[in-house]
This record gives sequence, structure tokens and C-alpha cells, in this order.
Amino acid sequence: MASCARRAWKVLTGCQKRLQITGGPTCTGVLQAASRYTAVRTFAAVRMLKKQQKQDAEKEVKKERRVVDDRDRHKPFGKTAWTPVDDVYIRRFYPRTSHGAADAILMLKKFQVLDFTPPRQPLYIDLKLDMKLEKKKRIDPFVGIVHLPHPFKTETNKVVVFTEDPHQAQAAQQGGAMLAGGAELIQPILDDEISADFYVAVPDILPKLVPLKNKLRKKFPKSKRGTVSTNIPKTLELFKTGHEYLVESDCYVRTQIATLDMPTSHIFANLQTVLSDVCSYRPADMGPFIERAIISSRTSEAIWFRTEDLLKAEQTKEE
Repeated sequence: MASCARRAWKVLTGCQKRLQITGGPTCTGVLQAASRYTAVRTFAAVRMLKKQQKQDAEKEVKKERRVVDDRDRHKPFGKTAWTPVDDVYIRRFYPRTSHGAADAILMLKKFQVLDFTPPRQPLYIDLKLDMKLEKKKRIDPFVGIVHLPHPFKTETNKVVVFTEDPHQAQAAQQGGAMLAGGAELIQPILDDEISADFYVAVPDILPKLVPLKNKLRKKFPKSKRGTVSTNIPKTLELFKTGHEYLVESDCYVRTQIATLDMPTSHIFANLQTVLSDVCSYRPADMGPFIERAIISSRTSEAIWFRTEDLLKAEQTKEE
């Protein structure tokens, strides 16, 4: 098509030159014919070019790669099997296996026997929480303490009680507190002569404990943590034998719940108690609080487990 247009343009240019020299009518007719030929062929070339561009654009649209989101697919992608035939497979083609809590505990016990690892090793859980509330509000990271039905610690926690009432101090020491006193305990704590797991205080003495904020940091008595109370005997009993956990990195709870050599029923009961206490910090009508739950020992791989059955069983017991 382009070669035809070039030939027509040469004819038109030659006729113009001849017309200027001779001025004859024959050249004028040739000039008009060539002009008509050039106009028609040029228009046809442009029209074909636009048509070709349109076809190319349609082909490019058709050639766009189709993205398949198969993360939540129940059926495997392509020619893969319904279930992996061995322990080597492409993870995105198969959803991660989530076990029941009791099955996960039994699996960890079997791993310990096969790996020849120490039977008395810590057992941990790793929870990811949905901290969202209604109207773009969020739950603040919290610290919880709970009484485990089957404690795994052999020693009780060391608790220091701050109070200026001699009767409360005497009752605290009789209840098992390591130390009980007032402002006279501040300097020994700053000098590292006194160290404890928990520090409990009555509300009246808090202004005098300000110098200990930088020293104790997270252990400093706070009402949100439950370490500030007027009922010293009850608070002391809670922190002396209680198990503490906290929310890290805005939404994660990582804590020990038992040791692997404990009976399966005891591990299961401790796990159920911790999960129920964690879920008490968010309204039940907001939906599931725990997005992901993992259990593992110190030497084993992590096993994902389901928490819905545990929480339903706990709610049934309470009703």
C-alpha cells in the first residue's frame, strides 16, 4: 500500500513539472487523474492502518495473563492430586493442614520419641489476634494472668507488696509475699538488692513509687495489669501462683502453657484455660478473636491447630 502511494506521488510531481513547462491540457488531465488516484490510495492506506492498530490492540487485550487466585480453592489447581502424595508439594496448591488441639498434642509427643529429644521440654503456643473493634477502634495490647489447672512451674513466683499499713504488710508476709513494706524498699530495689517476679501495691502509695518506673518498667504496679489493688491477700494469691502472658507486636501472644512430659489431658486443660482467658478481652459478638493458632515444643516443628472446638466446649461447660 505504501509503494502505491509513492508511485502516485512521483506521477503527480512529474505532471506538475510538465505542466509548468508546456502548459498543455494533456498534462492537466494527467495531473487531475493522478491527484484523484493519490487521494484515494492515501485514504485507503490510513483506513487499513487504523484497522490494523485496532486488531493489534484487541490481540494484546486477549493475550493478557489471567491471574487465578487459588489460595482458598478447595479443588487443587491444574493436574495436581486432591491430597499430597508425599511430604514435598507446592504450598499454594494445597491449604495448610489445621489439626484438632488433642491431635496436635499427640503429634508433638510422637515427634519427641522419634527425634530422641528430652521429654521434659517447654510447650509453647503462638496466637495471632484480631484486635479490631467497631468504628475503626482497636484493642490496646494487654497483659493477662491466669491460674492454670495444672501448673508446670515447680516454684512459686516472688512477689513484693508495697503498703504502709502494718496490718496489710503482716497479712501479705503471712500469705507468702517475699517482702512487704513501704518507701524503705525503694532504694534496695534501685541498688539491685531486691528482685522479684511481680510488684503489687495499694493505690495510696503509688505517688511515692515514681522513682521505680525506669527501673521496673513493665513490672511497675499498674491498675490495667491488676497489680494495684486494695485486696492484697486475693491479689497476692493470684500473682504468687498465676501464669502471665502478654500481647507482643500489637497482635501476637507467645507463651508457654505446659511441658511435653505432662499428660495429654493436663496439657489440653491448660491450653483451654489460656485460650478462654485471651478471648475474654474482646466481645464475643465481634466474631472470632483468634485468627491463627500454632503449638510447638522447643525442638519440634510448628503445628497449626483449630481453636473453635476448644472455645465451644468451654462455653458449653459455663452454661
